[in-house]
Amino acid sequence: MFTGIVEHVGRLESLTTDGSGGRLRIHAGPWAESLSVAGSIAVNGCCLTAVEVSRGAFAADLSPETLARTTFGQIKAGTRVNLERPLAAGKELGGHFVQGHVDGVGKISRLERQGENWWLEIRVPPELERYIAMKGSIAIDGISLTVAALNGALTSAAIIPFTYANTNLQSLSVGDSVNIETDVLAKYLETLLQKREKSSSNLTIARLAEEGFA
Repeated sequence: MFTGIVEHVGRLESLTTDGSGGRLRIHAGPWAESLSVAGSIAVNGCCLTAVEVSRGAFAADLSPETLARTTFGQIKAGTRVNLERPLAAGKELGGHFVQGHVDGVGKISRLERQGENWWLEIRVPPELERYIAMKGSIAIDGISLTVAALNGALTSAAIIPFTYANTNLQSLSVGDSVNIETDVLAKYLETLLQKREKSSSNLTIARLAEEGFA
């Protein structure tokens, strides 16, 4: 579990893929020393397992599912990536609950400076629109943001100077792809409602008669 508060910005050193998945290696400088083999790490909002830590860098393996659902299938060496360690018990929850389970890939349609701040607009996949609410939380490349505007498939957020300066946003531009994770509470609520509707649809007069209620 993560919070969407980016701790460090690393740089992709290499990414190799084949039919069975892939492996990425990320340079994180001295910050990498805080990681341990077999520990979890969020890379651009995707929960990965560190399989190697050495010389200021770490490596993680990627499954075919991860390559298909995230931007890792298309990013190049040198790309800046957001990094966050898992939430520790007792630590302040500064953002929102982020699982590190990317739902899909969106594209930046607007990244515009507004005074000292920035306005970010993302075009999200149609299947994710229903999970996004005005003033709700959303993770973009692992950054916990508050939805400031909604217009169909377009989701917008206001970016403060600190967030822009301390994440990979400063290296992104219109047309770039980003990982998206919607609020897990919306997904759980949808599942519960679907199960409730299914259960209710089985309750008929004939069924009540069979059970002795009519």
